Amino acid sequence: MGKLGTITRRTFLISAVAITGGVVFGYWKYKQPHGNPLLKDIDEGAGALTPYVLIDQNGISIVAPRAEMGQGIHTTLAAMVAEELDVTLEQVNVLHGPASKAYFNAVFMEDGLPFASLDESGLAEGARSFTEIPAKLIGMQLTGGSTSTYDHYDKMRTAGAAARESLLQAAANKTGIDVGSLSTSNGKVITPEGKELTYNELASAAAEIEPSAEPALKPRSEWKLLGKSQDRVDIIPKSTGTAEFGVDIDLPNMLYATVKVNPNLLNPMNSFDASKAESMRGVKKIIEIENGIAVVATNSWYAFQAIKAIECDWVPANYPVSTDGLRQLVVDSFEGWSNSKNRNDGDVDDALENGEVISGEYEVPFLAHATMEPMNATAWLHDGQLDIWAGNQIPTQVVIDAKKITGLSEENINVKTPLMGGGFGRRAEIDFVKQAVQIAKEMEGVPVKMTWTREEDTTHDYYRPLAMARFEAVMGETAPTAIDLKLAASGVFGAQFGRWGYPLAGPDNSIVQAAWDQPYGVENYRVTGYKAETIFPVMFWRSVGASQNAFFHESMIDELAHAKGLDPLQMRLDMMTDEPSKKVLEKVRDMSNWNQSLPEGHARGVGFCLSFGVPTAQVIEIAEQSGKIKIVNAYIVADVGIALDPRNIEAQLTGGMLFGLTAAIMGEITITDGKVDQTNFHNYNSIRMNQSPNFEVAILENGSKIKGVGEPGTPPAAPALSNAIFALTGKRIRKLPLNKEVDFA
Repeated sequence: MGKLGTITRRTFLISAVAITGGVVFGYWKYKQPHGNPLLKDIDEGAGALTPYVLIDQNGISIVAPRAEMGQGIHTTLAAMVAEELDVTLEQVNVLHGPASKAYFNAVFMEDGLPFASLDESGLAEGARSFTEIPAKLIGMQLTGGSTSTYDHYDKMRTAGAAARESLLQAAANKTGIDVGSLSTSNGKVITPEGKELTYNELASAAAEIEPSAEPALKPRSEWKLLGKSQDRVDIIPKSTGTAEFGVDIDLPNMLYATVKVNPNLLNPMNSFDASKAESMRGVKKIIEIENGIAVVATNSWYAFQAIKAIECDWVPANYPVSTDGLRQLVVDSFEGWSNSKNRNDGDVDDALENGEVISGEYEVPFLAHATMEPMNATAWLHDGQLDIWAGNQIPTQVVIDAKKITGLSEENINVKTPLMGGGFGRRAEIDFVKQAVQIAKEMEGVPVKMTWTREEDTTHDYYRPLAMARFEAVMGETAPTAIDLKLAASGVFGAQFGRWGYPLAGPDNSIVQAAWDQPYGVENYRVTGYKAETIFPVMFWRSVGASQNAFFHESMIDELAHAKGLDPLQMRLDMMTDEPSKKVLEKVRDMSNWNQSLPEGHARGVGFCLSFGVPTAQVIEIAEQSGKIKIVNAYIVADVGIALDPRNIEAQLTGGMLFGLTAAIMGEITITDGKVDQTNFHNYNSIRMNQSPNFEVAILENGSKIKGVGEPGTPPAAPALSNAIFALTGKRIRKLPLNKEVDFA
């Protein structure tokens, strides 16, 4: 956080203010922003901070209020501001910033609405606009749902443009030259005679000028940064090992901790015996925390060894103690009441009664997030304030829960969000941060870094739910005439929002996400969601409900096409009702040479999914090698509306697809005696470099709105691969992971 720490420890100034030679620019379009707190801790010579942009004698900084988890969002947000400021990306210093409701995610709630992302009717658009009201009142500063670019596309550019206009006016006031005759370039205002005035020297005067609420934004034809691939702002520190992740935090006199909590998840502990651990080398203190214990030691290794020596008596699980038992909860939910029925076109029952019915059942297992950097957090309670360093996706919730634990006021809780070694939704749950705060409360005056072992991380996740699908369908000559799709899973939205303290009212759309709203035209089409009892911990997993529902839906579509002897990609094109989605399929068809024959022992499969507003199509080519399946080539096409950074978008799409392939091929969490069986990467593996296919990616811009790409690359991967396996072997695999049925090279 460096420079930010010298400016403020706590909060933001909403209106533009100059202090001691620095200047702050920001744009806040709401009539009543989240307070107007003046900075209480400003070092001499520093400026005050508005939500987004700071210019002082040290240069230009922006606050990128979304977590950098490897998705490149800090670079894209910086480029938005730099574009409008007329500076190079290299001139912008990017800071995450502290927790603040001013950075609420205005669009996150849109995905929970009963409107398809392609529905741009007045009712749908009005409902989306309305969600900004509760979003603002809650003030949730959340990174997730592929919303960062979508949410900030206007905010960040406007912040940069407002700053630029104030600088131009300051230069006009100083030189007496009409503002319309001045121009900007590379961090300078330029007069008609060629005289240059740097932004830094204009900063103080510009701060006295009220920034425009609606500054003119550059037309796309004048973009220099946006729309072009940029070197990421974190590439040098990450390449040289100097980037600071949460696990890298190092403070003077710091102690180290680890935890062990009940393996019967979310259940308490009866008692523990720490007599052996108390005398072990380096051990400073043993602390009872919620559902378990923590060991504080002089280094992490000592803490890891000591915690193994502690014997605990755990309260048994209050959920079915086997995978089969938990699966039965999902099966039973099909007999209960429907949680949602967002799509119910035509007369499905009549069509099924009078047609030749094709039916099937699909299933996916629990999945862990398995981030490369295990859960960790550093907390320091001292002098009436709490400092927290934690890679997290929701810093405002960290403040709320830390306040409950310590009793401190929010202004005395200081959250710093470093880079993260992966998130995928896991770091939106802050159980690990709360543990660090509990430890800090017992170790007041001393900073303590708490790190989970990999085993604790794998066995104490909040998992993607086990889910099932049942379908009945009737085929016409060229496409289905009726589909009845039933989906069952625990509700992820309800579970996660409930833990945050915001009970979900109404259906849990995560159960039917990216199934009911697919742009396929079927006369009789019904999608019903059934909510299984949620007594096993579940939460967001990259692409949320789309991750399983794309497998269900696209496998079903493929199965129906083959049942009629139809080309599965052409049938999708014939069914498609959305033009950008159709172009995505056409492009992937052409890229993969779909209509050309393959060598003996090769086959292709296709998968499509519209998730988070991004239609994405993938084709996978596989080959049989010595009786095993090798993924040879992968083709990805996605339409993001406006492609701000093509190279980064490509990286997200390929990374998302690999994430999906890992889950499809080998991902599975199982439960025995109430405990998770998998403990580390040896039995919860990931796809390796030598298994990765050759990629070809195309990015289209036919959509009406800009959208994010952190998640849409994941859902089509599983069906594309399983459909390719069927094309090669004739084996329709309806249950993941695939390696239970197929050997992979």
